[in-house]
Amino acid sequence: MKKILVTGGAGFLGSFLCEKLLAQGHEVIALDNYFSGSKKNIAHLFSNPNFEALRHDITQPLHIEVDEIYNFACPASPIHYQHNPVHTVKTCVMGAINVLELARNVKAKVIQASTSEIYGDPLVHPQHEKYLGNVNTMGPRSCYDEGKRVAETLFSDYHHQYGVDIRVIRIFNTYGPRMSINDGRVVSNFIVQALRGENLTMYGQGDQTRSFCYVDDLITGIVDFMNYQGNDFGPINLGNPHEFTMLELAKKILKLTNSNSEIIFKDLPQNDPMQRKPVIDRAKNLINFSPKIELEEGLTRTIDYFKKELNSL
Repeated sequence: MKKILVTGGAGFLGSFLCEKLLAQGHEVIALDNYFSGSKKNIAHLFSNPNFEALRHDITQPLHIEVDEIYNFACPASPIHYQHNPVHTVKTCVMGAINVLELARNVKAKVIQASTSEIYGDPLVHPQHEKYLGNVNTMGPRSCYDEGKRVAETLFSDYHHQYGVDIRVIRIFNTYGPRMSINDGRVVSNFIVQALRGENLTMYGQGDQTRSFCYVDDLITGIVDFMNYQGNDFGPINLGNPHEFTMLELAKKILKLTNSNSEIIFKDLPQNDPMQRKPVIDRAKNLINFSPKIELEEGLTRTIDYFKKELNSL
């Protein structure tokens, strides 16, 4: 049994991580300030004697004895991270420093949840880990994009300067149950609008592309890389390389929800990337990562979740 800290543990991904680690027999501490995370996501874990929830903002130092740290503390949807951009930067940068100092002090292994957003609006397609990105340092998304880039730098520097045992993953678009109804991400937006009979809001012409990974596949890859015993600490891309246009996604959701909603088109937001698709060769080679759940199956599970959520309102 390991004692494991999951920062952002009440979030969409963090809550699934806590579940997975508890199922493997570990003791888990979920740290969250509940800005974008929710107690509802982890309420079913409260009765587990190996689980503990801790309210804390990772921009403040933390002293706790743990063996491993999963650093997932940061709002990931534009609506949330743009709400308070200065605090988003602090969460990415000061949060990384506090997590790394903790890992250094207690000699814990630590994994950083980085993001495909570090590639910005990419000029290379698909995106591989050696691509350095095309990021606007002063745009509306910069607090998150640049914050995550600095966090990667800090992780690398703490490894080389202090010998901290690190891992860095770059997460591409992920979806599934426990996404927030109002988080502004395209999958949840389309599903909620379709279920409510509202028009689906399409930004741009719908020809921009994304690759969608179901949450179960992603969590498996994350835990496998934490347990990887080799010398390669990353970064590695984690995501599903199957690429879809936003128009294809919208039509698929309309079909699966049996909705009569229409698609309306609005201007594309500033710095919104036109293409996003991971090259996952490194993850395949290092941890045999290979997403199993196809988009239609994952969407069906996610739609079922949102039906229950909307019915409970």
